[in-house]
Amino acid sequence: MEKGKPLLILHGLFGSSDNWGTLGKEFSKNNSVYLIDLRNHGRSPHSNEMTYSDMANDLLELIKDEKIISPTILGHSMGGKVALMFAKNYPEYVYKLIIADIGLKSYPMHHEEILKGLNSIDLEKTISRSHAQEVIKKHISNLGIQQFLLKNLYWIEKGKLAWRMNLKQIEINIEEILKEINIENSNLKTLFLRGELSNYILEEDFQDIKAAFPNGEIKTIKNVGHWLHAENPNEFYKLVDEFISEEI
Repeated sequence: MEKGKPLLILHGLFGSSDNWGTLGKEFSKNNSVYLIDLRNHGRSPHSNEMTYSDMANDLLELIKDEKIISPTILGHSMGGKVALMFAKNYPEYVYKLIIADIGLKSYPMHHEEILKGLNSIDLEKTISRSHAQEVIKKHISNLGIQQFLLKNLYWIEKGKLAWRMNLKQIEINIEEILKEINIENSNLKTLFLRGELSNYILEEDFQDIKAAFPNGEIKTIKNVGHWLHAENPNEFYKLVDEFISEEI
């Protein structure tokens, strides 16, 4: 729905714009919402290059092509780091920033089992999504994460499944995705949302976040983990909507 202030939503690693369909519809009641597939994800082009600068440049190209003026950018996890890099490189294009459960710091590698699970699916022999789920659950026990990852499968032709995401290049570039984003003294009005049960933004990270964003605030959603927008969409929507509505 084309009305209200522009809101750009960036998904996380192994995700896509489809993950934000339900919340996107809610946000579109008061905002002009853009659900974006980052490179090597969803329906966006595949590329061998996958730095945060590359993805920030993709976002700039979209903003210019669509003639979007002063958007609020909401990013979850990897999408949050893309939003941070965009804000660092192109602050004049940003109205407000919302970062969902990711910090500025670098993160240790922690996707080994996910990558093993995805790579264990032989697409030449996989005849159905349920077959793929039987294979992946040997590596990933959490049903929600299994279903989230398998949303990336689609029928490329009758009887043949393929990945929408560029799994090979995501795996090659995983160290890039875990890197720190260095920002100093940004004056952007910024909201960091964290899941109480998640370890992505710890209380010990607050000082660095507040030093980077003096006009920023950090809010915690109780009893949720890293997928805070999926685990408690009502509270997530309320906090984001309030933040968007505040005058600067």
